Amino acid sequence: MAIKQLSETLINQIAAGEVIERPASAAKELIENALDAGATRIEIATAGGGKTLLRVTDNGSGMTPNDLELAVRRHCTSKLDHSLFDIRTLGFRGEALPSIGSVARLSITTRTAGASEGAVITVTGGKTDPVRPSPANTGTVVEVRDLFFATPARLKFMKSEKAEAAAISEIVRRMAIAFPAVRFVLSGSDRSTLEFPATGDDRLARMAQVLGKDFRDNAIEIDATREDVGLTGFAGVPTYNRGNSLQQYVFVNGRPVQDKLLLSAIRAAYSETIPSGRYPVAVLSITLDPALVDVNVHPAKSDVRFRDPGLIRGLIIGAIREALTRDGDRAATTGARGMMQAFRSGSYRPQPWTPETSPSRPTQFDAMLRGLAEAPQASFTAFSTPSARTAAPIEREIPVSHQDAPAPASFPLGAVRAQLHENYIVAQTNDGLVIVDQHAAHERLVFEAMRTALHSRPVAAQALLIPEIVDLAEDDCDRLMAHVAEFARLGLAIERFGPGAIAVRETPAMLGEMDAVGLVRQLADELAEWDTANGLTSRLEYLAATMACHGSVRSGRRMRTEEMNALLRQMEATPGSGQCNHGRPTYIELKLSDIERLFGRS
Repeated sequence: MAIKQLSETLINQIAAGEVIERPASAAKELIENALDAGATRIEIATAGGGKTLLRVTDNGSGMTPNDLELAVRRHCTSKLDHSLFDIRTLGFRGEALPSIGSVARLSITTRTAGASEGAVITVTGGKTDPVRPSPANTGTVVEVRDLFFATPARLKFMKSEKAEAAAISEIVRRMAIAFPAVRFVLSGSDRSTLEFPATGDDRLARMAQVLGKDFRDNAIEIDATREDVGLTGFAGVPTYNRGNSLQQYVFVNGRPVQDKLLLSAIRAAYSETIPSGRYPVAVLSITLDPALVDVNVHPAKSDVRFRDPGLIRGLIIGAIREALTRDGDRAATTGARGMMQAFRSGSYRPQPWTPETSPSRPTQFDAMLRGLAEAPQASFTAFSTPSARTAAPIEREIPVSHQDAPAPASFPLGAVRAQLHENYIVAQTNDGLVIVDQHAAHERLVFEAMRTALHSRPVAAQALLIPEIVDLAEDDCDRLMAHVAEFARLGLAIERFGPGAIAVRETPAMLGEMDAVGLVRQLADELAEWDTANGLTSRLEYLAATMACHGSVRSGRRMRTEEMNALLRQMEATPGSGQCNHGRPTYIELKLSDIERLFGRS
């Protein structure tokens, strides 16, 4: 087969397949061009998730007619001379505009500050029309219509309009954090207007605009230098964490990147302080000599390569850990704020624990167990029978007498002998002892009961007297509302309450009283982490595990001897009860021979 030269249009379409993957990719390239042009105000308008319309307007330096004609030609750029080792701009390849023009209807209108009139050029499916005069303000307006109309096969791989619009929103958020002195406005018929006013040099104020005001109160400043590599930014305290990694932002010389090396370094820095399945919130900016980093390794420029990756990783881990040691042991203000609101509203009524009131006063634990007792194939009668609820008052300290306790040889997990620190159950077996984490163990039991109910019938729901209103980002609300029916099967009834809020009407009855706001936020985080285009059918059990974690008996809950023994019996009857839903062990067993060895008796 003979070798032949490809046409310029086909070459550009091939490049577009790498550079312009989706509307968000085009938005990123156009915003980068506006920033490189020195714009202080950038307005982005979309329709149809960016597939129908994507327009970026800036007040930058603009272009002359001659520059405009070259701008839509492949590998024509004003940002690169002769070397790739000193790149100080966001764009540098000269591929974005010709690539977009080859697969869409592209129009560029521009005017420089000293020009008497502007100029416009149009490119339709790779065909370029001559430059002609046009009225225009100083700056540039790039309008992209019918993206991928020239390559319709690519449209089949596009997600829903809401998903594509959300991807563009995320691009704008990242750019807004990187450039706090620039005002960003994102609007369109497919979204609510998103505006980030300029904050000048106050980077934390811009972060608060994007990440929420809670981040300002829970952020620790990072400022470190190692071998001429600077690291600045803010990292959240360990207790201020999220269910996904979407709020981890890293910038290299002002360029937003999603490099695995950098993200893994953040995870490693928090590895000993955040539970498995939770993610820290951090905004970090790395500054170094451009010759020490290669940004030309990915078509979308989202990955970079460092000359000394070990130095960068060590700097990030060391700086974050030093900051956490210095100021990271405080609790997140979100929990304190909720408690203060409870005090102000009068909904919190602390009552001293007494043996006389504990057995008769309804508790969240009792309500959960009664609900679980009604679930198919899930019996917790030991917790809810009248004999257990009306048992004789117990002493304030857990008794250590074994006279009325069951024989340890009767059960694999033995008989309860004590509760330590209101969190750990100590039981004696025939040949040793078992220490049980009461929260982890009950979390597993609740999950197994919920999973059984999920496969048999919808979970019973209880209506809230006053609906809980949860303020969320509009994208999170859209994700939640797309799965209303699936949540209803779990006993969670939600509805839209304006563009950025969710109203919780009902909660699962088997969980009793619960933190509905925290649960909805957790579910929103998990939906954002998963690709919602695939639905949640295969992940309903994981959501049930999340609910079980919120509804299980908590650490610090003083339990009666009957309750603890019943918990052990349910563990023995439940498959997989040796670990909780997060993979942590629910109990540890010590053989008598091991104990004797510790005391030198063997």
